[in-house]
Amino acid sequence: MVSADTPDWSREQRSGWDPGRALLASIRAYQRTPTSRARRSLAVIRHRFWSAVSGADIPLTTQIGGGLLLPHPNGIVIHPDAVIGPNCLIFQQVTLGTNGKGVPRIDGHVDIGAGAKLLGPIHVAAHAKIGANAVVTCDVPAGATAVGIPARIILSSD
Repeated sequence: MVSADTPDWSREQRSGWDPGRALLASIRAYQRTPTSRARRSLAVIRHRFWSAVSGADIPLTTQIGGGLLLPHPNGIVIHPDAVIGPNCLIFQQVTLGTNGKGVPRIDGHVDIGAGAKLLGPIHVAAHAKIGANAVVTCDVPAGATAVGIPARIILSSD
């Protein structure tokens, strides 16, 4: 099983044309170089390029754990204050946003299906799964699955 605590950095290794991983690399470069204005400026330009190419809106200051996978980054929108744990998987057209009261906090090894919307001050616990096109406005327990509009929680039988 993939860890919910220890980042698997090999998941972010680039091989060939991969806009999702290139976008993540630009975010990591920006966050890694807080003192060098030239390097930060270059990272911002690189981030803007890969944001345009991938069609994703992921701010440079977003807290993202290692090992994030964005296989199809098109249309992903993440609020700057959202927190994403290690080894997560986010598919296309996903929104992690606010409802005016707060933003989502995603623990490690959470899989989020295409088109899902996670809104408000919710907590998605480790090893949870969010179904495609689900609209999640409540907490999701560890190992559970959230599906539907509005999302209903299906507890794992483990």
